[in-house]
Amino acid sequence: MSTDTLPEWAALAPVLALLGTAFLLLVLDAVEPEGDNGRILAGVSVTGALVALAITVWYLFAGTGQPERGGAITLFDGALVVDAMALFFIVVVTSVLALVTLSSYDYLQDHPHQAAYYSLTMLAATGMAMVAVSNSFVVAFLSIELVSLPSYALVASLKTNRGSVEAGLKYFVVGALSSAILAYGISLVYVATGSLSFSGVAEAVLDGESLAGGTGILGLGILFVVGGFAFKMAVVPFHFWAPDAYEGAPAPVAAFISSSSKAAGFVVTFRVFTEVFPRSVPAVTDALDWVVAFQVLAIVTMFLANFAALRQERVKRMLAYSSIGHAGFALIALAALTDQASQTFVLGSGMAHLLVYGIMNTGAFLVVALAEYWGLGRRIEDWNGLATQAPFAAAAMTVFLYSLAGLPLGGGFLSKLYLLFASLDGGVALLAVALVVNSAVSLYYYTRIVTAMWVADPAEDLAIEEYPTALYAAIAIAALVTVLLLPGFGVVVEVAQTAAEMVVWP
Repeated sequence: MSTDTLPEWAALAPVLALLGTAFLLLVLDAVEPEGDNGRILAGVSVTGALVALAITVWYLFAGTGQPERGGAITLFDGALVVDAMALFFIVVVTSVLALVTLSSYDYLQDHPHQAAYYSLTMLAATGMAMVAVSNSFVVAFLSIELVSLPSYALVASLKTNRGSVEAGLKYFVVGALSSAILAYGISLVYVATGSLSFSGVAEAVLDGESLAGGTGILGLGILFVVGGFAFKMAVVPFHFWAPDAYEGAPAPVAAFISSSSKAAGFVVTFRVFTEVFPRSVPAVTDALDWVVAFQVLAIVTMFLANFAALRQERVKRMLAYSSIGHAGFALIALAALTDQASQTFVLGSGMAHLLVYGIMNTGAFLVVALAEYWGLGRRIEDWNGLATQAPFAAAAMTVFLYSLAGLPLGGGFLSKLYLLFASLDGGVALLAVALVVNSAVSLYYYTRIVTAMWVADPAEDLAIEEYPTALYAAIAIAALVTVLLLPGFGVVVEVAQTAAEMVVWP
């Protein structure tokens, strides 16, 4: 079926599906607030996520918002844009959302506020999808807040758990600071250019002579915008909220935030620094050479996060630092956008890695959710001998971890290989070295978990009697997709590069 006959507003159907699901969940809770309706709430949430995912995949492969169908679709006087990049990242968000909501059915079986949990998750996903289609600093800022506010509540949703509440409070305080930094940066960009729309700012930057205060105010504004976005991507030195938030949050929430929220941060960063502040424009390079800034951030993030992970004794906290390290890997998509680089190849490689990372990282956190469901301890030694009683879960975790490390067990091998080629294509050998070294470091600390599961002797009191169906199904799907992304990576990178081609500066 073709999308040509649909009205333009229908391009927002994935966003509307997520928003509609969130409101339906609120209605169900209002009708039966005290009812035992966890299965219905989980079913509605998974269905909403799958509907949004199906529509997005259909649009993406039907060419919606792409040159062969008339180019990007702009709505509300250009405040929103639906193009291949937006659709690509909505696929990432909805894929992770479907896995998280499916797994939450078992994880939340005794949770007293399930409707609030699912509706907040769907609202956060709506915000992430809105970030992807943002074409204005105002819309981007409001969409980021729509992501952040439900996320704070989700992290603290285990109200009787002191660690969860403390993590939510820390996340909120640091998040408020990052929002202020981003708002201040946006205000400086407005002062310099007189516009808040991406196209208006890009025109003012291209002209150069119309900039208020020369390039000084613009450069300071770009610097603060980088800082605000870096918080959402959990990039060093704006990462310090992530380990505590992931550690204290329910494991499905940690999976959701570390995968989808990170993807939302990257999509707006990619769009802003390729469409609005292209490095090839003299006014931008005079104001701030952001490629160099991202090179520094990428290298520091990779090394600090991965070497910090070496010292961790708790599985979830180790995965938190691993997630921060992968933000450094994904930053190569911007750090390698030098004058000599193939812009489409470099940016597309980073986008492809974020999709693969989203699936395998979600899967790893869902295995942690399974361990929490069983009441296993948080330390690596508590996982000793897990394979003797849960061989499938241990095998899936092995696939996720070694794919994250870059071994050829899943799509992570090829996504990291493409990032390596992107570093070399941009002529930044230091990025390539950092990628290889830190992948080797990550292999070491991932192997600690694998060794505990498969080699170490189990504790005498290790007894697993229940195997939750929904959690196992979500883990199985994530493991299967992770493996299939190895032979299917060509399709992913082709779609990613098609999307990248639409936003890179000619």
